Amino acid sequence: MCIEIWDFNLTSLFLRKTTYISSSSLSSLAWKRFRKDKLGFGSLIFIALVFLVALLGYLITPDPTPFANDQCLEMGLKKPGYAAEFILVPKETPAERSNFLHHMIWGQKSRDNAYPVIDGFVDIYGQDGSYTRISPGEYLSTHQDGRLVSRRYWLGTDRFGRDILSMLVIGARISLSVGFISVFISLILGILIGSIGGYFRGWIDNVIVWFINVVWSIPTLLLVIAITFALGKGFWQVFIAVGLTMWVEVARVVRGQILSLREKEFVEAGKALGFSSFRIVTRHLLPNVMGVVIVISAANFASAILIEAGLSFLGLGVQPPVPSWGSMIKENYGYIILDYAYLAIMPGVAIMLLVLAFMLIGNALRDALDVKFL
Repeated sequence: MCIEIWDFNLTSLFLRKTTYISSSSLSSLAWKRFRKDKLGFGSLIFIALVFLVALLGYLITPDPTPFANDQCLEMGLKKPGYAAEFILVPKETPAERSNFLHHMIWGQKSRDNAYPVIDGFVDIYGQDGSYTRISPGEYLSTHQDGRLVSRRYWLGTDRFGRDILSMLVIGARISLSVGFISVFISLILGILIGSIGGYFRGWIDNVIVWFINVVWSIPTLLLVIAITFALGKGFWQVFIAVGLTMWVEVARVVRGQILSLREKEFVEAGKALGFSSFRIVTRHLLPNVMGVVIVISAANFASAILIEAGLSFLGLGVQPPVPSWGSMIKENYGYIILDYAYLAIMPGVAIMLLVLAFMLIGNALRDALDVKFL
């Protein structure tokens, strides 16, 4: 990048033109422009924090059991900030302690039976079906293996007594995972199909355009539901179903960009030098269209989160006991007209904030990668 500066020299009494060569690359200039966009850069920080929280997962959740599924019916529908005391009694065959990595990814099975203290008493159920109602102090004085702990539910509990904060944190993993894997699948298919059609043209391009138009004409949610029925309900099936419906836009954009770039002089020079079509496409054409693809990927990420939430709400997404923001809304939307509307509002707000952040990043990237300003 060249910068011309005119300065006035008092000794020679003439204007002197000085040309400086900026060492900044286009990517560094785009990054500087992106950082100046407060909404876009703030959204990037927010997504990074959500990603960090989701990555740490069970290490920071109040409920570290797998899928945050530690149910205590006595603690059902408690308001945010509710605190309770529990008597923890070790299980006869406690689960093995997991290592750090396993704990972070999969959680730790509970090693104790938790009995809540209600109205100054605790109900103890034995393995043989026995039942005892006793005060905590009396129980602890006769049982050395038990201990009294206090738990606080910062965002309350659902009707099964599960901690809402823990479910939101683990549910963030589902949303981010669906976004990453679905966008990755859509990029592979979209770039491959779009580059082949745009570069080779002819009957190959006609077939690809026809196929793109057919897929484009089918409503996205309907196509996802059809693929989900074909693959079955489950965790990985949602990723594949969403990814197989999001490649169309990537393919259309990549095809259009390569159609305009393939007539440029540098492509003709590559052909004259004997470069293969694969090298021309991968080394010379695709790098020139990645800016547009990155912007589309940010929008597709937001769309994938919304589609996954919609599928989970319909019961076609991830299945219980895996927590998902969409399934949390489904389980609690009946409480909206009652005094527990926050049970459905909190996951809805989480979806809204994450989708909005990706949309703002997409807008900021569009402006930062605009060649007119680089």
